[in-house]
Amino acid sequence: MSGQIPGMKQPDLSSLPQIRDRMTFIYLEHCDINRRDSAITVTDKKGVVYIPAASISVLLFGPGTNVTHRAMELIGDSGVTIVWCGEHGVRYYASGQPLTHRSALLVQQAKMVSHQRMHLDVARKMYQLRFPDEDVSKLTMQQLRGREGSRIRRVYQKSSKQWHVPWSGRTYDPENFEAGDAVNKALSMGNACLYGLAHAVIAALGCSPGLGFVHVGHDASFVYDIADLYKAEITIPVAFEAAGTNPIDLERTVRHRVRDEMVKAHILERMVHDIQWLLQDPDHPVPLKKAVYLWDNKAGLVDNGKQYRDDEEASSP
Repeated sequence: MSGQIPGMKQPDLSSLPQIRDRMTFIYLEHCDINRRDSAITVTDKKGVVYIPAASISVLLFGPGTNVTHRAMELIGDSGVTIVWCGEHGVRYYASGQPLTHRSALLVQQAKMVSHQRMHLDVARKMYQLRFPDEDVSKLTMQQLRGREGSRIRRVYQKSSKQWHVPWSGRTYDPENFEAGDAVNKALSMGNACLYGLAHAVIAALGCSPGLGFVHVGHDASFVYDIADLYKAEITIPVAFEAAGTNPIDLERTVRHRVRDEMVKAHILERMVHDIQWLLQDPDHPVPLKKAVYLWDNKAGLVDNGKQYRDDEEASSP
């Protein structure tokens, strides 16, 4: 038996397309997922579709999806995030992470989430992104949540009035998706797409999806934190528009409209920028360009890839 395993050579991370240059997400269900050369193949009763692996940020796998080991090999080598979810993308089950060689942001995230003052500072910065015209630097978490609640209620009411869609609150049953009204279904579908993109960006930057600042205690807490920054701009208006126009295929309409609006608003690029900004300590900025450093208890980070001498050796003639 030959020791050679067929498949494309694993690329260097520097050769992969930047996350900002990729598609947003693709939702798949009731199909077989395989690969051919450097393309992912999706096969269902209608035929076969080829998807260039390096052009995808995230694949959402719904019910009835069967994926081969060869496809996962390509997906992993290409740095694509996989999210396994329920029907219509409503429930998040698990995810596969893309490769990353950088831990600077992860270390900074862990430091900030573990330090009470820094934790609150990041939460305030998140709300500052929501309230750019207000000074929230002195507000407590209770005050921040109160303002956010009032703001979101106004967004719901405005969208309800604009699209003539009755609104009685955000209610849905994860165990019975069909029991919800059209606008709540649309909100769940749109939010699932936004969560998928946020998860892909977080993983691509080497951060932890579970270390959140506003949301805590869930393995996707940071995903919810980041997605919440854009819901009022993207998923809420799209959901009410879709519910108001009553399309034949609500799910497809919402997914396409969310995708188009995220592209138009450059949400993917903004997520990259916003996450880096949120996790930057202005007093101790984290270097992001280089992947590997050595730790020194006095000097902090020092260069990797060079030979160091101890003090005695350095002082000897």
